[in-house]
Amino acid sequence: MSSGPASGLTDMETERVTASTTIEAAPEAVFAVLADPSAHADIDGTGWVRESTDGDRITAAGQVFRMAMYHENHPDKHYKIANLVEVFDEPRAIAWQPGTESPETGELSFGGWIWRYDLETTGPSRTTVTLTYDWSAVPPHVREYLQFPPFEQDHLDNSLKHLSDLVAGNTAP
Repeated sequence: MSSGPASGLTDMETERVTASTTIEAAPEAVFAVLADPSAHADIDGTGWVRESTDGDRITAAGQVFRMAMYHENHPDKHYKIANLVEVFDEPRAIAWQPGTESPETGELSFGGWIWRYDLETTGPSRTTVTLTYDWSAVPPHVREYLQFPPFEQDHLDNSLKHLSDLVAGNTAP
């Protein structure tokens, strides 16, 4: 199973970046990898995602899944995020909004950016995947201290390449 070349499409005016690739696998196989947070560290193109901290598969919109993270410029370096699943349309689309969880109260808060994967069948056992990072809902007070997007376009391209490699490994005979 292989992937076609990832191609970046950037639309900075709408405050989102996207990239697409074609994976030689059925949408169900691709979706299964995306719905498994334990695979997200292997998909991540930046190296920031470390591991799933609760191990639960994503099964519905409204679900929260947590990840251990690392970023050199984060005040704590190692930190955790809580992701709220915004879209769960198996096997067509999945999206989540990263946020934080108060250790004292368990209250969740979100910064306004969303990761979304759209899957489209483009042939027998062939899926075009579009990855979108959208920060249009980020409030002004957050934009004062964070730059958007916080990565280069190649992060999306790398993530799609990693996803393709994982799917190929999962569907190999």
